[in-house]
Amino acid sequence: MTEIPQFSLNNGNKMPSVGLGCWMGAPGGGQRVYDMCSNAFKAGYRHLDTAAGYANEEQVGKAIRDSGIPRSEFFVTTKLRGDHNVKESFEESLQRLDVDYIDLYLVHWPQVFKDGKILSPEEEPTIVQTWKEMEGLLETGRVKNIGVSNFSIKTLEILLPHCSVVPATNQVELHPCYPQNDLKEYCESKGILLTAYSPLGRSTFFFEDPTIQKLAEKNSCMTAQIVLSWAVQRGTIIVPKSEDPGRMLANITLVKLSEEDFTTVNTLHKSPGLHKSLLAFDDKKDGTVFGWTYEQLGWNIRVGGEVVEA
Repeated sequence: MTEIPQFSLNNGNKMPSVGLGCWMGAPGGGQRVYDMCSNAFKAGYRHLDTAAGYANEEQVGKAIRDSGIPRSEFFVTTKLRGDHNVKESFEESLQRLDVDYIDLYLVHWPQVFKDGKILSPEEEPTIVQTWKEMEGLLETGRVKNIGVSNFSIKTLEILLPHCSVVPATNQVELHPCYPQNDLKEYCESKGILLTAYSPLGRSTFFFEDPTIQKLAEKNSCMTAQIVLSWAVQRGTIIVPKSEDPGRMLANITLVKLSEEDFTTVNTLHKSPGLHKSLLAFDDKKDGTVFGWTYEQLGWNIRVGGEVVEA
């Protein structure tokens, strides 16, 4: 089985640097999710990343239980639902997963959905109030680590002065076109590890990029392996998603990049037109994501995904 590097969290707990993302592009997934997880276990995955909002925790949990592999070998991440009812949401996730404990529980988004509307950053429950309830979950012994997702330097600076427990991780969009070096430096200074969701984007972008293709040929591997190996080599966790057993195995089989090759990937975003988000959160094309503006979120990207500053 492929050896996967383990990263140490700020409380001393260990976390596999490679996991399986269980977002299927839309809520749910049913049998597909179960089969994907089962195949991933055969490839060597032991880290699973799901969420209440993915609507597939039941299938993820069933795959774990049916695997015959001890629960202690798995690292299970799930995320708080959007209404920020922390205790209720946690209990429901735990019940759906049907496991004794959750390894990592994340605040999925800083935005709160309540009574059919999205609250402003100042309305209650605020980020700080939500986090205080997250900290309380640690006292139950049924969650080992807590963290955040889609938080920026701006939203972290609102949160961190009030933390008794610093988030273990921050899960964000992260890849060679959007390395988020400023956020990475900031989080590292606070003892927060970054996890990259969609580390390959949600398209064939990196598969077709000539620079990445040349590096793959040079290293006798697939283009995805170059991008994913770069991410882990720079000290970030990755949760790529694939249903194909062959690609699953490739995604978890990291290669050691030379200093020259690492630098090539590390500076790809400096090429004209390549410093950008590869996701499509802003469906309305009005500079908002789930009701908050990019300014409120603290995201340094314009409508269309262009990064404002390096």
